[in-house]
Amino acid sequence: MSEHSSTLLLFGATGDLSRRMLLPSLYALHADELIDPALRIFGTARSAYSDAEFREFARTSLCEFLPEDRKAEGMIDAFLQRLYYQALDASQPDGFAALAEKIGDISGGLSIFLSTAPSLFEPTIKGLHSAGLAGDNVRIGLEKPLGNDLASSCQINDAVNAVFPEKRTFRIDHYLGKETVQNLMALRFANMLFEPLWNANAIEHVQITVSETVGLEGRAGFYDDTGALRDMVQNHMLQLVALTAMEPPANLDATAIRDEKVKVLRALRPVAEGDVVTGQYGDGAVKGEAVKSYASDLGKPSDAETFVAIKAYVDNWRWQGVPFFLRTGKRLPERRSEIVIQFKPVPHNVFGARGGRLEANTLIIRLQPEEYVRLLVMAKEPGLDRGGVTLREVPLDLSLTTAFAGSRRRIAYERLLLDLIEGDQTLFVRRDEVEAQWKWVDAIRQLWKSTGLKPRNYGAGSWGPNAAIALAERDGVSWHE
Repeated sequence: MSEHSSTLLLFGATGDLSRRMLLPSLYALHADELIDPALRIFGTARSAYSDAEFREFARTSLCEFLPEDRKAEGMIDAFLQRLYYQALDASQPDGFAALAEKIGDISGGLSIFLSTAPSLFEPTIKGLHSAGLAGDNVRIGLEKPLGNDLASSCQINDAVNAVFPEKRTFRIDHYLGKETVQNLMALRFANMLFEPLWNANAIEHVQITVSETVGLEGRAGFYDDTGALRDMVQNHMLQLVALTAMEPPANLDATAIRDEKVKVLRALRPVAEGDVVTGQYGDGAVKGEAVKSYASDLGKPSDAETFVAIKAYVDNWRWQGVPFFLRTGKRLPERRSEIVIQFKPVPHNVFGARGGRLEANTLIIRLQPEEYVRLLVMAKEPGLDRGGVTLREVPLDLSLTTAFAGSRRRIAYERLLLDLIEGDQTLFVRRDEVEAQWKWVDAIRQLWKSTGLKPRNYGAGSWGPNAAIALAERDGVSWHE
């Protein structure tokens, strides 16, 4: 199998993900000369487009979603010449032969990006196999959701594995393509400063927050069947836990990194009844605008959770006794994804009462919307003090935007699509990781079922139910806001 694929096939090529993320990402790779000039890009979906109509669809998408400074008419025209299209109903096996005929020669390697409803995974895999689009020189990228529990995930993975072995299967979690997520490994393993302190001896607790201001945003059917736990915690947040808590890998080989991540996921302690809070947003206001409740947005009553807060533990030598506080939700006050590492206080305050209150050091790794690393440290306030010093907490900032001012902020899918085309699995999720994540999440859902837990109401624009605040405060912790 060649290292670089000469052909890329996009399923769901006329969908929202393609318009907003995939086509702009591929254009960026083209414009920056990061993909082979000979790479052909085929799109497929149910829409009955010709090549010319698909190219016009792509042009409209690029004009809508590209930043103004990236819109170069000649460059867009050149990119569009890479694009081809074949209509396909994935539920109809006969259509795959026409798709294979349209693509033609794949001896140079074929990479497939599969974004489809879970019910279509199996027929799509079978259709690709029957049409000769699943040989040794073909790799497949799978966009979530990969099932809705461990059993359904295993069923999908079994169907995929019957045709595509693990070394040719790339499970996508777009959070892993974010620069700051990758910077987390650089921060830990390229600097002597943090790693000796990155353990239960020096760290009091860890907080991971992924908050959204939006509501359903056209995902009503999917979200109501899924909820916040399966939509965000099962994949994005547990991957952040794994990257934060993993042991240093021997090298940056994909296997070495994923071996260390799965150890963390398997070490997650089952969540106790009192260590999880769920909520559903009611009427309220976000950014000064009145918004309706989840039930109003959905058009019917529902028990789906739009907010989850969890106190988790990683039961291993490094992290024993350190709580990991996780929270995610919709209709919260701001859009934010961040990891907060709270260090323990110094064992003795040599400054005494004159120095004021000593705050423990805090490391904040912000993933979005800004990308930065901020370390809060104690420093002396300027001035002449009699008999002592006055201390104040001040930030040491590394703004990725400022530090790398000449670099463009890339869409996460740029990295993931490039790695799929080049065959690098480092930022993709291995099957045993997925199954460890589902096993932990399924146990939480079973706990909810056995205890009859229902989501608590919280006002849109707030930080979730009051019980989420109490969850942290029982350990003397305040959420970082």
